[in-house]
Amino acid sequence: MGDLNIFIIAVLVIYVGIAVIDQISIQSGLYSPLFAATFTGFMLGDLQTGLIIGATLQLMTLGVATYGGATVPDYLSGAIMGTAYTIISGNGAEYGIGLAIPIGLLLTQLDVLGRMSNTIVQRKADKEALKGNARGVEIANLLGSIPWMLSRMIPVFVGLAFGETVVVAINSYIPAWFMTGLKAAGQILPAMGMAILLHYLPVKRYWAYLVIGFVVIAYGSSMFSLLAVALLGLALAGIHLSRQGTLVGQTGFGGDDEEIEIDG
Repeated sequence: MGDLNIFIIAVLVIYVGIAVIDQISIQSGLYSPLFAATFTGFMLGDLQTGLIIGATLQLMTLGVATYGGATVPDYLSGAIMGTAYTIISGNGAEYGIGLAIPIGLLLTQLDVLGRMSNTIVQRKADKEALKGNARGVEIANLLGSIPWMLSRMIPVFVGLAFGETVVVAINSYIPAWFMTGLKAAGQILPAMGMAILLHYLPVKRYWAYLVIGFVVIAYGSSMFSLLAVALLGLALAGIHLSRQGTLVGQTGFGGDDEEIEIDG
């Protein structure tokens, strides 16, 4: 098991800070577990493991958002540390997936602390607003991002800087049955994530496409890769859209009601 290079730690900590800014501003996707785990895998020289862990965690986070200031598990930090621990320990992607979830849940408390710290800056912004100082309000709001960033950057730095010690401690103190449970949970979570994804898709309307995809993967996996199945899905989507265009041309009305349904 090797130590993480200080340069890699610095890059990942900076990435977390930028991702937090992205999460509370433009939301380009840098904060997503998929990007974070993939970038971590790239930095540590194991892109495939990063993709597997990131894609699984991404499925878990579908539909999860911080509405009304609600706090959700910190999958960003969990994805980075889970991927890093997996690669330096060599225990497989299931280990990282199972580890990222409790890390994200544990860091939820720091998110609450970051939000509470932010209220101090926001009071300053309120005072500047009463004075009519727009520049002061702008600066106060920018300063408000610092507690958010530190609530992720500090634990990620500590976790990565003492990664070997942390992993050795985990492996030493956690009983074997618990580690087996973590790996079992890591193997189950992809299926659960897929179930969450299907919940948000109009499966009742387009069940035939689901059956086609299942048959190709379940019975033709020796012939078809995931890329091939994705291209098949793209072709079927193109055929569906073409048929809709034809129906609209013939009747003047849309063929299917495209309102998204959520299966209950």
